[in-house]
Amino acid sequence: MTRAVVAGVGAYLPRTRVSNDALAEKVDTSDDWIRSRTGIGARHIAAADESCAMMATEAARLALAQAGATAAEVDGVIVATATPDQAFPATATRVQAGLGMTRGFGFDVSAACSGFIYALSVADAMIRAGQARTLLVIGAEVFSRLMNWQDRTTCVLFGDGAGAVLLRAQNGTDGRGILSTHLHADGTLGDLLYVDGAVGQPERSGTLVMNGREIFRHAVVKLAETVEEALAAHGLDPSAVDWLVPHQANLRIIEAMGKRLSLPAERVVVTVDRHANTSAASIPLALAEAVNDGRIKPGDLVVMEALGGGLTWGSALVRM
Repeated sequence: MTRAVVAGVGAYLPRTRVSNDALAEKVDTSDDWIRSRTGIGARHIAAADESCAMMATEAARLALAQAGATAAEVDGVIVATATPDQAFPATATRVQAGLGMTRGFGFDVSAACSGFIYALSVADAMIRAGQARTLLVIGAEVFSRLMNWQDRTTCVLFGDGAGAVLLRAQNGTDGRGILSTHLHADGTLGDLLYVDGAVGQPERSGTLVMNGREIFRHAVVKLAETVEEALAAHGLDPSAVDWLVPHQANLRIIEAMGKRLSLPAERVVVTVDRHANTSAASIPLALAEAVNDGRIKPGDLVVMEALGGGLTWGSALVRM
């Protein structure tokens, strides 16, 4: 059986770090208000020269380096983003150019905060089908450019960044690789979290709008269901899970999911306190951190899960 194995990870965070206290100088908020509701203490904000494509490319370079691979080996680039620099060409093709690639393919996936899980699922299917052997899967976002900086209920929640994984086709006899992915969407809930504007709608504000209370309620239920779905697909008990690498939206949701899996806090990767919500970039950023600091090791069973605008949600079960 051919499986997509995580061969390398990489991450990029913008140079500018903005603490809650610094944000409170411009917005009617406070460190206590933000931390008590979200667990967020700081976020990174992209500068003018830190585009979505630039951050994605830098994260990809690090993933390639960790895998001991070159861009020439890559068959395709899939970028999950809700904040591309341009309507087209796809951010993925800009990454190809940045890496010096002149072969293969590149395209973007848009599923908001669930984007990385969706992109991972597409890449896994392509590798299993034999369409590709080496793929870069990247989550990259510049949500700071969607913020209404006068709305303290949303602007304090988000940050910018990019994370990448290099997937390689490998015989699955050692059990490693993506075991399965599970995707869901319910378009009837799309007005709970959306961007009020788009290309071709210049009269619209183009800022993020969110019903936080309802998003929280749906997240707790739907994320629990999709994680249970992933484990049931392989006849696994929650005790088999070594690590939870969740979407980093809210510390209370993350802690609730950890308890659902009976995982001690030290087995749940948390970056929301330092990165805030980086949407499609949050899972690969958290994964890269935990792999690079030695917490997640080869052979560990990792559950990833996310919910975002759409509503979209999903999970992935990966043996590292």
